[in-house]
Amino acid sequence: MEIMDLITPTAVIANMRVTSKKQALQELARRASDLTGLEERQIFDVLLERERLGTTGVGNGIAIPHGKLPQLDRLYGIFAKLEKPVDFDSIDEQPVDLMFLLLAPESAGADHLKALARVSRLLRDRNICGKLRGCDSADAIYALLTETQASHAA
Repeated sequence: MEIMDLITPTAVIANMRVTSKKQALQELARRASDLTGLEERQIFDVLLERERLGTTGVGNGIAIPHGKLPQLDRLYGIFAKLEKPVDFDSIDEQPVDLMFLLLAPESAGADHLKALARVSRLLRDRNICGKLRGCDSADAIYALLTETQASHAA
């Protein structure tokens, strides 16, 4: 499972303007609706339900909201760099400015977990996160996310 299997250039948002965790999840759900053709509200509800189980704010300014939807036929990812960090109830109590949304089919099982692990591994790299925070365009962010993976694979 590689990052380029999850996102496309149109699934990258540079400088997303939100002021709260709820608003960030709503905006990601709206974008995911455009990508998947599913109802925005349905996606948002799945994300909220997952947050009720425990925060997806994993620390160091990073959140990986995720959920499963039965209507999906494959995994979808959306990466967003926030214009300003927002409180996300993160495990380290730090605000979040980098988010990677992951949506999976209900039947994804191990693929969903592999994708989560791959995203988590990528975003644990402080050097990569520093570069992502310095990017101002979606194209540059996409190139960094996918180029990094290619160099790690070599």
